[in-house]
Amino acid sequence: MSQLRYFARGPRAAVEAAYARLDAAFEAFGAPVSIFEADEDEQIFEVSIYFEEAPAQAADILALFEPLSPETEHIDASIDWMQSVLADLKPVRAGRFLVHGAHDRARVGANDIGILIEAGQAFGTGHHGTTAGCLTMIGDILRRKAPRNALDLGTGSAVLAIAVARLARIPVLATDIDPVAVDVARGNVRANGVAARVRTEVAIGFNGPAFADGARFDLIVANILAGPLMRLAPSMERRLERGGDIILSGILARQRQAVLAAYRDQALYHRRTIRMGDWVTLHLSR
Repeated sequence: MSQLRYFARGPRAAVEAAYARLDAAFEAFGAPVSIFEADEDEQIFEVSIYFEEAPAQAADILALFEPLSPETEHIDASIDWMQSVLADLKPVRAGRFLVHGAHDRARVGANDIGILIEAGQAFGTGHHGTTAGCLTMIGDILRRKAPRNALDLGTGSAVLAIAVARLARIPVLATDIDPVAVDVARGNVRANGVAARVRTEVAIGFNGPAFADGARFDLIVANILAGPLMRLAPSMERRLERGGDIILSGILARQRQAVLAAYRDQALYHRRTIRMGDWVTLHLSR
């Protein structure tokens, strides 16, 4: 079994523009799009999009890369590339949280809140600016407030749900649209000793059995993408308890104002922004 990757390298502005076009075109289809700095000295970036099988609209995809010159390659999906890459990653600190692999347990200090996240098939190892921003914001809010429950919407690896459960010791509902991600999240929850407090469920937005009881939450964390976050704003407002807090990420700095406007329309107002690289994490409340 293999995946097909379309990719191109070039200057930052052109690569970011291609990334935005690809992300907008294929977000609904679930095709992963990535961007990273390939050469720091030369400021060369690389953008990629992955497909399980050759897409019918190949010419249209190539056009989305312009003026870059895209290439294609087949990736052997039987090789655990995630494991081989993450094995070399160092622990990530965000406030008191230290996200680490099993081989770095010894680096967790007496005052640290260690979160064990091994290589897996779900996003959220702490190395991405959005995850680190959310962890930092969670720590800041929980220093000042004591929520009774929380929701991690689009949980991925469950790193954020685990962080809330470890620090606040409250019930957390962790949901994701992807059943594979939920399986990975469930394993991470068990590995971190918070299975009694974190419930993992499959859900599309706020639709699914996990939300059938109409529960409201004191704290909602959602690290997904700007488009879905904007569409979910009315549902977020309905599910937020009076006096509650929302943490949003997966948002590029240039998308910040549009996201804030969508939530301002729901009488949810900006309290703070954390920026890490090109990404921002937002704190909103009533």
